[in-house]
Amino acid sequence: MEAGPSPERAPLRLGPEGPPPGRGPEGVPQGGTGGRVSPRDRGVPGGRPPGLAPAPGAAPLRRMIAAQASLEMRTLLRNGEQLLLTLVIPLLLLTAFSLEPLVNFGAGMSRVDFLTPGIIALAVMSTAFTSQAIATGFERRYGVLKRLGATPLSRAGLIAAKTATVIAVELLQGALILLVALVIGWRPDASPAAIVVAPLLILLGTAAFSGLALLLAGTLRAEATLAAANLVYILLLGVGGVVFPLTKFPAAARPVLELLPTGALSTGLRDVLQHGTAFPAGNTITLLVWAVVAITFAARMFRWE
Repeated sequence: MEAGPSPERAPLRLGPEGPPPGRGPEGVPQGGTGGRVSPRDRGVPGGRPPGLAPAPGAAPLRRMIAAQASLEMRTLLRNGEQLLLTLVIPLLLLTAFSLEPLVNFGAGMSRVDFLTPGIIALAVMSTAFTSQAIATGFERRYGVLKRLGATPLSRAGLIAAKTATVIAVELLQGALILLVALVIGWRPDASPAAIVVAPLLILLGTAAFSGLALLLAGTLRAEATLAAANLVYILLLGVGGVVFPLTKFPAAARPVLELLPTGALSTGLRDVLQHGTAFPAGNTITLLVWAVVAITFAARMFRWE
């Protein structure tokens, strides 16, 4: 008599209901679902709901810029040296030179009326140039920029984040300077166009100084950037028309000093806020040229490490 097939080799017989209960089409246990996959989970790896499925990819550019700008702002506010440079020194200069007759500003203008536009220009320079150059230079030295260069944040995104941080700090500076100046006795004499022209001058000055800061920090060593940024700050404080009138300098030097970014910004703001000038075309063009040239060279020569 011929023996029947052994139990181990007996073929699997499927009934009309498909695979045995508890096993999927490939014989994989389905955890008591009877081999059926829920329509909600069908097509999702591992049977996970669509909301839990991973979605790799970079965040939108605006979100990356906002996150980097927030980090830059927190870092600046925690740095006492940067706060001294951007907030304390401009306010001290405004108060000291306004209340004490340290400098003769000439007849027809009070000390605070002359100083307020110049201190605004100094605040722009201290934030957009000196502070940003030093911070970026040491970030480059410690490898922070190198690591950022390996992230999805592009060079343009990094510059945009730093620019947004500078603008936010300048808004805080401007509010404090104007408040202190008004308390001391500043009375602006401006035309209605100053509402548009003064922010335009500040924006162009910010772009020019930011470009110079990134050019300096992106090409020199951190120690050289620190020395150069502080040296330029002191020089422009003295000859940029901030606290000393340009009329105190020789007549041949005045046109050259007005071509400096600080001279153009302080003179332009003073013309708009105190002399009622509607639009200082020469100062605006000077700042625009500085901004275009500085940003162009910074974009071409900036190195991450």
